[in-house]
Amino acid sequence: MADPSSYRPKPGQIPDSPGVYKFRDEHRRVIYVGKAKSLRQRLANYFQDLASLHPRTRSMVTTAASVEWTVVATEVEALQLEYSWIKEFDPRFNVKYRDDKSYPYLAVTLNEEYPRVQVMRGAKKKGVRYFGPYGHAWAIRETVDLMLRVFPVRTCSAGVFKNAARTGRPCLLGYIGKCSAPCVGRVDAEDHRELAEDFCDFMAGRTGAYIRRLEKDMQDAAEEMEYERAARLRDDIEALKRAMEKSAVVLADATDADLIALAEDELEAAVQIFHVRGGRVRGQRGWVTDKVEAVTSAGLVEHALQQLYGEESGDAVPKEVLVPALPEDEAAVTAWLTAKRGANVSLRIPQRGDKRALMETVHRNAQQSLVLHKTKRAADLTTRSRALEEIAGALDLDSAPLRIECFDISHLQGDDVVASMVVFEDGLARKSEYRRFQIKGFEGQDDVRSMHEVIHRRFRRYLAEKEKTGEWAEDGEAGEVSAEDDGRPKKFAYPPQLVVVDGGQPQVAAAKKAMDELGIDDVAVCGLAKRLEEVWLPDDDDPVVLPRSSEGLYLLQRVRDEAHRFAIQYQRSKRNKRIRSSPLDDVPGLGEARKQALIKHFGSVKKLRSATIDQICEVPGIGRKTAETILAAFAKAEPAAPAVNTATGEIME
Repeated sequence: MADPSSYRPKPGQIPDSPGVYKFRDEHRRVIYVGKAKSLRQRLANYFQDLASLHPRTRSMVTTAASVEWTVVATEVEALQLEYSWIKEFDPRFNVKYRDDKSYPYLAVTLNEEYPRVQVMRGAKKKGVRYFGPYGHAWAIRETVDLMLRVFPVRTCSAGVFKNAARTGRPCLLGYIGKCSAPCVGRVDAEDHRELAEDFCDFMAGRTGAYIRRLEKDMQDAAEEMEYERAARLRDDIEALKRAMEKSAVVLADATDADLIALAEDELEAAVQIFHVRGGRVRGQRGWVTDKVEAVTSAGLVEHALQQLYGEESGDAVPKEVLVPALPEDEAAVTAWLTAKRGANVSLRIPQRGDKRALMETVHRNAQQSLVLHKTKRAADLTTRSRALEEIAGALDLDSAPLRIECFDISHLQGDDVVASMVVFEDGLARKSEYRRFQIKGFEGQDDVRSMHEVIHRRFRRYLAEKEKTGEWAEDGEAGEVSAEDDGRPKKFAYPPQLVVVDGGQPQVAAAKKAMDELGIDDVAVCGLAKRLEEVWLPDDDDPVVLPRSSEGLYLLQRVRDEAHRFAIQYQRSKRNKRIRSSPLDDVPGLGEARKQALIKHFGSVKKLRSATIDQICEVPGIGRKTAETILAAFAKAEPAAPAVNTATGEIME
């Protein structure tokens, strides 16, 4: 591990101007590339006290052995150079987007003498016009089959083309009119290229003018009594309209835009892009990346824009690019896109209307992509085994923790305190053994005390179950699914090798204390803190920091997130039951949404009951009349106070 002070530039060496910088390791490999408006200010941030740096940044600067920089004239040049260096050096600490699958494109090889229409995957080539990407190759073939009737462009391979030219006989498509057969000289190279360019124009969204021209030609042919030609044009128009129907109309006819959405967690991020041309979704693609550097949503968007347009020609950049967050250097990125396109580009966040609705659809696709990626990663046996081994090594365990139990506390401002216990065996969730707890011993937001109680109750039951074979049940504690009758010990009688608590050092200490009180000394304990994803061990002042790319950290995070989800689900169900049985049910015109808004604002029905009309009116959606009705309902629900004789102190009938 290198000391950053050993290669820190001397004061005054770093220029105060835009530029791009590279960190290299001891073997001179580039491990990180970044850009800055001011190199001096940006690089100074890396040479602070290590304790104050983000763990991912700390890992990078301690891996590096030197830093160098290149000064440029503008921020746009810095953006371009940064992208070039990332592509050239592939630095390990930079965000790297990888396709979540291999997307097929519809390609037209305009770089050939006789352009060809075909399905293409992989890296893009110069001189080839691309459309898409599409979700499936068969979708491209269906579209092409419909359009070849109108645009009979060559689709055959080079070998088939040469063989037809040698024999003087076209292929089947040439005989049925779906190829203009340039191989046998039916059309010359110039006419065939014109057909290919018309095909590209139609696919690019310039459909209306072409169809109107065909309709006019059809009417002219009918007037001249060329009915066969008119019928052929009619069928061509229908074929083009069917091809257009395969792309749903989502925005105004003239809209050309790319919509980019993110779904992310602490370790990974998924990006989804919808390509809209002529108001229709012409293609979709997605990427997934490990967050190996400390990067914000704005940074992820900037990297996505570089990945999307870095090697594209100008016609691939649309008029509008809609994003979930604007890059930090918005002006530089916009100028770069404008230069790529050769015309103005609008980079913005959609706020309302159809574009906002479509952005939500793109975001849902990004979420699904991230979930699918995680599911595939979790399902891999080799990956799970490596994750368990990494956890065992990091926590100094004697063997891999084949059974992991994770506990989390959930409440709403101290009310309805509950806890969850989730179980992972061999790296996979075992939902039949999930458990949930009600915390009734005290009120307030004391997560540490709650954690102590839950761990104590769980292992107290474990000790009790060891001494008997009968099945135990307690009101308020139940799993998602009934336990399987597979001959294993039931309920809490099966011990884990590792207990994970959601929290830092205080929660870990509370869990360890509860186990010590019961004499449990053969179960390891650790905590996972959300903010920096640090692993805490009992009696250790410093956390264990696993690498961001670690499969062990990924598994611990997934276990923690599942415990958090299960706890919130139980807490919300309890709160909803309490709301449904409250006096708010008797308030006319007060729906579930406003009931929940009231409870969320005040924290409990008790606090709402003591609020004034003005305080209730502060809740969104609650007017003065409704506030008066709510207080009237509370007053009606309360029993009348008995009258008391002030002279004798007796209660009067």
